[in-house]
Amino acid sequence: MSVTAAVDPPEHAVDVAAYRRVVGHFVSGVTVVTTLVGRTDHAMTASAFTSLSLEPLLVLVCVDKEARFHDAVIESGSWGVSILSVDHRRSAEWFAMKGRPLIGQMDRHPYHRGATGAALLDGAVAWLECRTDAIYDGGDHAIVVGAVLSALEGDRDGQPLVYHRGRYGRLA
Repeated sequence: MSVTAAVDPPEHAVDVAAYRRVVGHFVSGVTVVTTLVGRTDHAMTASAFTSLSLEPLLVLVCVDKEARFHDAVIESGSWGVSILSVDHRRSAEWFAMKGRPLIGQMDRHPYHRGATGAALLDGAVAWLECRTDAIYDGGDHAIVVGAVLSALEGDRDGQPLVYHRGRYGRLA
């Protein structure tokens, strides 16, 4: 079976604001992805994160090419993922904020270090650590594929933080 992609752009371009509203209906989990370059922690909130493959174990995260995290995760080659609980809403908001200070950004968010050195947020519902396996162009984002090095569960009864229509929430 062959799969082909459409190569011709549509006659009428989709309005970016309308597109954002439409895809905002897709409910996603919320993560904080971290990496360590030298002695400096880098972090970003990501809802564009997903499991990719079971054989081999792969995940992916989409990173804005203009974000400082982009260059850091490429340079580091390894990264951590904290799958956030509802108790992490402030952390999600903080690590999503553009222009926040780089130095000291982790200070108000308790964490521990994984085997890769990446900061993993305490109290998350789960954590992954990854080694970058591939990077693909995704328009204004890079698709960073990671080979999973470790996968740990936190509180099995923990309630995950979700994102829907521009707002953080919880499962009913």
